[in-house]
Order: sequence, then C-alpha cells, then structure tokens
Amino acid sequence: MRDIFRSNKNAVGCILCLCLLLLLVLFVPQMTAADTLNSRYPGLSTGLLKSAELASLDENTLLTFKGVAITRTELLEGLNDQTPGLRAQLEKNLIFLLEQEAVRRVLLSEVEKAGIAVTGGDENRAIQALFDDRVRALTVSENEALAFYAANKEMMGGAPFEQVAAMIGQYLLQDKQQQAVSRYIDGLGDAVAMRINGPWVEAQARLAMDNPVDKARRSGKPTLVEFGATGCVPCDMMQPILEKLREEYPRQLNVVFVHVGEEQILCARYGIQSIPVQVFFDADGNEVFRHVGFLAQTEVDKQLAAMGIRK
Repeated sequence: MRDIFRSNKNAVGCILCLCLLLLLVLFVPQMTAADTLNSRYPGLSTGLLKSAELASLDENTLLTFKGVAITRTELLEGLNDQTPGLRAQLEKNLIFLLEQEAVRRVLLSEVEKAGIAVTGGDENRAIQALFDDRVRALTVSENEALAFYAANKEMMGGAPFEQVAAMIGQYLLQDKQQQAVSRYIDGLGDAVAMRINGPWVEAQARLAMDNPVDKARRSGKPTLVEFGATGCVPCDMMQPILEKLREEYPRQLNVVFVHVGEEQILCARYGIQSIPVQVFFDADGNEVFRHVGFLAQTEVDKQLAAMGIRK
C-alpha cells in the first residue's frame, strides 16, 4: 500500500509539474514589452515619440514623462494662430504637433541641466545655444566638398569648384549640423520614458496616414518619393527622370512627388530640410536610401537594382 501511495504521490507531482509547464507556455509569451508608437504604427513618428509607450491615460492627457503632462486642450490651443491651410494640415497631424511640443519641453529640461540661462524669457535662444554647443566641433573637409561637387555638378551650371566651394562648404556644414541635432533629439527620446494616450493615437494614426507617401508605403510595392518644388532647378531636372520611371515600372514601383510648399507638415514629418530629396522605401515601407540634390538616372537605376527592381 505504501508503494502504491508513493507511486500515486509521484504521479500527482508529475501532473502538477506538467500543469505548471503548460501555464508557462500559455502565459509567458503574452508577457512582452509594452507596445511603443513605432512598433504599433511604423513610420508615424521618426523622432522623439517613436519610443513612447502606448498607455491608457485620461481623455484629456495625451503624453506624460518626468512629471510633465501635455494635454489635448493645450495642444489644440496651438492651432489658433495658424493660417487656414496650415491649420488643416496640422489637424490631420496632431501627433506631429504633440511631438514638437514634447521636443520643446525636453530641450528646455536639457537647457536647465546645461546651466544655460533663459534671458528675457527667450526659450528659443536658449535652445539654440544648447544646439550650438553640440555642433561646435563639426567641420567640412575639402574632399567632402569635392565629392558633393562631383555628384551635383550639373546643377552648378558649369561653375568651377573654386567658385562654388564656399557655398558648398556652408551647405554641407548646415546639413551636418541638422543631422547632429536630429540624432541628439532622437537620443533624448530613447533616454526619457514617455507614455502616450493609446486610444487617441489610434484615431490620429488614421488621419496622419491619409497622404500620398504613407498610402504608397503601405501598398506592398517599393516606393520612390521626390520632395521638391516647381521652379527649383534640380527639382525640375528630376521631373523627366520621375516620368520615365513611371513609364518603365508601372507595376513594380510607386513614384510620388510631394510639393514642399503645399505639404509643409508632411515634409516636416519626413525630415525634409532642403530640396530636392529622393527617399526610397522597400516593399515593407522601410526607408532604405535617401539622397539630397539632383540624382542622375544612372544613380537612380543603381538604387532600384539594389532593391531588386528590374525592367
């Protein structure tokens, strides 16, 4: 009898172990990290908010971090002074507007840490001083300027390098500074734990994605987007190339042109700071290549081939 009891006891122990293992199998996979804005809505934000955790906040609270709360009420107040055209764009991109306000708040915190005085209440000047300190050591070499000149010689109107070297150097330096500032701000977003109103984001994402660029990115086909303007010489030089691509790859490639003067907020969302800019996205909507300035047909073809697109 004792042996039977011992045997049954062991059997019960095994059954309990199996039950525990089953519970682990069923429930551990659900114990994943909280969804972030970028994991749930890829590409909706490429800046400070991309790492923000989607959370259940009260209806008026949109974002919280480090004791700061940004509300729906104060965000909408920021629309009052905008022109009707820009206001309409912002109403479809309130997440972008929220991100700009979050960036301002975080940067003011960094200004305080750095001991930079906000003289006369001029917060923008204090933030610029913070940026100036971050980019002070950046320079542009002659080789970098020569490489840019060689790649963009056509839009220089045949001018010799010596004549445009200073202009190219200034342009490249500003570009380096802008990229450095963007990386700095992105890094702050990764370091600051942010919680964003999940239900509000869900509603706003539908509005923000209702544009030619995001529709093309979600089509399941690779996409080339040109951000430019009419009357801009290198932009105008790109137009025949874009038309040729539309004719040659009608089923394999989306070709989209965005006028920066008509879509200011969309361009700001994609970080456009000078034109023209060509941005290549793969079939999953991921950015794989970006170029500033005129991009010759041969270079476009090389990039398409690298993405697996052939005639």
